[in-house]
Amino acid sequence: MFWITGGEEIIHALYKVLPNRFTHALDTQFHHVNWQGFHFYDLIFPLFLFVVGAVLPFSLTRRLEAGADHRQLYGHLVRRLLLLFLLGLVYNGLLDFNFPHLRIPGVLQRIAVCYFLAALVVMNLKVRGQAAVAGGILVVYWLVMRFVPVPGMGSGAITPEGNLAGYLDRLLIPRPFCCYEFGDNEGLLSTLPAVSTTLLGVLAGHWLRSKHSANRKTLGLALAGVASLLVAWLWSFNFPIIKNVWSSSFVLCAGGWSLLLLALFYWIIDVRGVRRWSYFFTVIGVNAITIYLVDRFFDFGVITKIFVHGFIGGFGAAQPLVWALSVMLTGWLFLYFLYRQKIFLKV
Repeated sequence: MFWITGGEEIIHALYKVLPNRFTHALDTQFHHVNWQGFHFYDLIFPLFLFVVGAVLPFSLTRRLEAGADHRQLYGHLVRRLLLLFLLGLVYNGLLDFNFPHLRIPGVLQRIAVCYFLAALVVMNLKVRGQAAVAGGILVVYWLVMRFVPVPGMGSGAITPEGNLAGYLDRLLIPRPFCCYEFGDNEGLLSTLPAVSTTLLGVLAGHWLRSKHSANRKTLGLALAGVASLLVAWLWSFNFPIIKNVWSSSFVLCAGGWSLLLLALFYWIIDVRGVRRWSYFFTVIGVNAITIYLVDRFFDFGVITKIFVHGFIGGFGAAQPLVWALSVMLTGWLFLYFLYRQKIFLKV
């Protein structure tokens, strides 16, 4: 949430202020790959889904072990599904009442569906069954994308205009699409492997809840991350790493980096106990959906300009960077106010 609510603009501004080979490479990582490949910016959404899954063993599984009523849990899951999906439609412009131009899929919509389906799997299957579903989805998706023919294109075309996921989006989802011309980045069929992304997080959560030592947990997460990246690389020769269709190799690539990041920060924060540095990000993380929605409808630059317009011109060539940092600080102070007042948007 830090990156998509202002952090990326700091990187872009840094490149403008200090254009060199390093800052150019850094700036490139904060743009989505057009089709095939993987940049850091492509990790943000799957990492969010991964974290959603990682929480489930600490919330849902724990409640199941405590004997919680299944009907109440199912009701909770349905309510969360509907509310998140509705918030996603609001984000896309539902309240404009311009329904012919309303985009139906979206980030919050996919989170809602993936959370709901992953939670159903967690409620009804043991850990091995959850792992089997996660892997089975990736294999089935690969087979479907490779061998089910697209009218006029044949089978096996993993191109923007020829892939099966995009074809089904064009057939079943009203336009507009995001983020490529021939389908939706959060379309129908590609949501299925996104459930596997969430289930990878679930499996990581189970591992963290296990009785193994902290160091073994860290090592296990790191080894799983490396293995996932290796399989993703091998699989990419047949099913390329493509975020727009959430290919199986993309799931494992993003999952591998997610596991490595979880291992790193678990070791730093939980094992080594180095926590103070993370306070800045905690303030953002506890109200992630709040800042995601607010950032969509409100320009923090309006408030920022009130306070900095009188002196920001004095920074000369560094002005873009100072501006980006100032806007980020304004948004953070808004979240800090909510944090201090214990105001949290819970879905």
